[in-house]
Amino acid sequence: MEGKQHEQPRSRPSARARTAVRHADFALTPSFATRWRVLRETWARHLGAAFALEGERRSWFNWLPVAFGLGIGAYFAADRDPLWWGPIAGALLFGGAAVATSRPLARAVLIGICAAMAGMAAGQWRTERVLAPSLDRISIARLSGHVESVEQRTGDMRLVMLVTAFGTLEPARLPHRVRITLRQGTVRAGEHISLSARLMPPPEPARPGGYDFARDAFFRGIGAVGSGLGVIERSPAPWPAPVAVRVNAAIDEARNAMTERIARLIGGQAGAVAAALVTGKRGLISEETNDILRGAGIYHIVSISGLHMVLAAGAIFWLARALLALVPMLALGWPLKKIAAFLAMIGASAYCIFSGSEVATERSLIMTLIMLGAILVDRPALSMRNLAVAALVVLAMEPDAMLGPSFQMSFGAVAALIAYAEWHRRRLRPDGVEPGPVARLIRLARLGLVGMFVTSLLAGAATAPFGAFHFQTYNPFGVIGNMLALPFVSLIVMPAAVMGALLYPLGLDTLAWWIMGLATEPVLRVSALVAGLGGSTQVVPAFGLAALAGLAAALLLFTLLSTWLRWIAVIPLTTGLALAVQPVRPDIYIDREGNGVAARVDHGSLAVMGRPGAFVLGQWLKADGDSRTSDHASLPDGASCDPSGCVARLAHGHSVAWSRSPVTISEDCDRASLVVTPLRWDGACKALMVDRRTLDRYGSMSISVTVQGLVARTSRNPDAPRAWSRRETVRLDPPPVPARMAAPGERAPDPMLDPAQDPALDLRVQ
Repeated sequence: MEGKQHEQPRSRPSARARTAVRHADFALTPSFATRWRVLRETWARHLGAAFALEGERRSWFNWLPVAFGLGIGAYFAADRDPLWWGPIAGALLFGGAAVATSRPLARAVLIGICAAMAGMAAGQWRTERVLAPSLDRISIARLSGHVESVEQRTGDMRLVMLVTAFGTLEPARLPHRVRITLRQGTVRAGEHISLSARLMPPPEPARPGGYDFARDAFFRGIGAVGSGLGVIERSPAPWPAPVAVRVNAAIDEARNAMTERIARLIGGQAGAVAAALVTGKRGLISEETNDILRGAGIYHIVSISGLHMVLAAGAIFWLARALLALVPMLALGWPLKKIAAFLAMIGASAYCIFSGSEVATERSLIMTLIMLGAILVDRPALSMRNLAVAALVVLAMEPDAMLGPSFQMSFGAVAALIAYAEWHRRRLRPDGVEPGPVARLIRLARLGLVGMFVTSLLAGAATAPFGAFHFQTYNPFGVIGNMLALPFVSLIVMPAAVMGALLYPLGLDTLAWWIMGLATEPVLRVSALVAGLGGSTQVVPAFGLAALAGLAAALLLFTLLSTWLRWIAVIPLTTGLALAVQPVRPDIYIDREGNGVAARVDHGSLAVMGRPGAFVLGQWLKADGDSRTSDHASLPDGASCDPSGCVARLAHGHSVAWSRSPVTISEDCDRASLVVTPLRWDGACKALMVDRRTLDRYGSMSISVTVQGLVARTSRNPDAPRAWSRRETVRLDPPPVPARMAAPGERAPDPMLDPAQDPALDLRVQ
């Protein structure tokens, strides 16, 4: 104890000594600038090596259709049609600059901008090529035309007609094509018929940002839709149908004949599904079966795509090569493989035309032609470049296809599968050991099961964002459905379909269709089992284009890049998911005809007022993430209704009234924040008013309650119409919609054009 008491404490170094030590350490440690320079040089070397490796693997070409598609997207996103020479001049300017520059990075950027300008030009060219008149109002008159296609459905028949006359419309104002539904009578493609018809303009979106049938109809040349009334008469045509129409009608008639034969021989829904697998005609499949196939995640099998095309081309290639090899002179002196590849190219092209030439079919055909063409020139076919060329060709022919789910889901799934196959091929290293026959069989079975699971998982993940965006649904058990159903489809159904198609011209196809039907039955049973699982179909709220853009960018980065650069995709993936899981849900939906309103009431769900159409109501519910059907008994809950209209109080304190009587409109104007009516209203109103003239001008609406007031999105912008939403013969004055009570003799302002000053009643149009 005494020793410890006399022990001297350790002395702390002085401030001067501590400063000297710090200076010595700083002198030995690199400066921040030096460290940053070393780090920057290291990352520059890594980036340079990765970019060089991507160049060696020819990955940059695969981004050309992406740039082309961005130009198409810019064309459709513009608020007006560009000048015809603008995109062409831009493409020539940037293309010339790319040729002139010698810097690789600058050249790549300039080529991308040139491709984007070319995409805009393609969209404009496509619009001008299909530009045709469309009806501007509902009309009932005598319709005459050439029947171009017929689709027999359960309970009715759908026709597409090339119009020769409609009522008293002059030829310059006639719609080019119309699509009508018949509930009685029999019509064949290629005939010229006359009947009374009720036609209307192609319907615009049921909600802002929703499916735009009017745009799709415009690019298909359809200027009106409706239904046939009365007796159908075969009448002489005032002018012969164009050659293309006659050819399309002959092909459609052949498709219908084969569809009817397959469906009749097999019978039931198995026959309807089998016929759709061969001819692409899906009209005989009931809605219940469609829901089962969607719930199981295997609805893609009834879309003519890669599996169908590969089997068709492969069967023709194998059969042609085998038959030619039977002739010794040909086998010894002729290039049988190239001849078989050429015949397979012809057969695949004919099958694409016969099956309807949908986007997925065209993509599969182009990829198949490139692979077979590589045999002709003795060169290997690069898979991802194959897909890029297919995308460029499809987008150049039909730029509007990029906006639809078929293009997005088809190319997304194939890109994911090709990227995985190329990654797996680079990782595969032969071990030098030759396995025995049993080991090879076990290995083949294992690879088949694992491959089926992985491909189903990848394809499902790649298509999920697009399916959720367009249809607001997600099928979590799609991997199970594909693993259980695809073995039947790949091993029995499709080979039998190919054999039946080859024997069909000879009249010896009955056995093939019988085998196909036997294998289709378990596919439907498995689908029903998977679709019957709880939660097989999840309804997700609609998210915006920003979320979809992030998820699509992540998919492109993951699939088109082959080095560690692909992990940059985590950034747009995280951003897209964050935006998708927290969508902005409107508080009010208004039908484009004013026939109904859906408002978010106190319990958080939508309360439906009026009688919107079943399709429109279904679109609203799905967009809101609501799994209720359009006939659910709880839909009016939260709204007070009488024969004249309904009133609902929003969760934010505002109230919405829907009225179909002029008497109740005056009462609702005094007590509601927003009044919606399918009638025209010229009187004064203290509330915001959406009447018939407002809806004719702006289309369907969705309204959100914010701190600034009621903010509206509309499906139509009357001040910047595009060709597919333009009603050239309609001239409507701005709707006299009062925002508050007007003084005697004073015209109330239009809240759509001049919002009210009260922020609680401020309706702003976006």
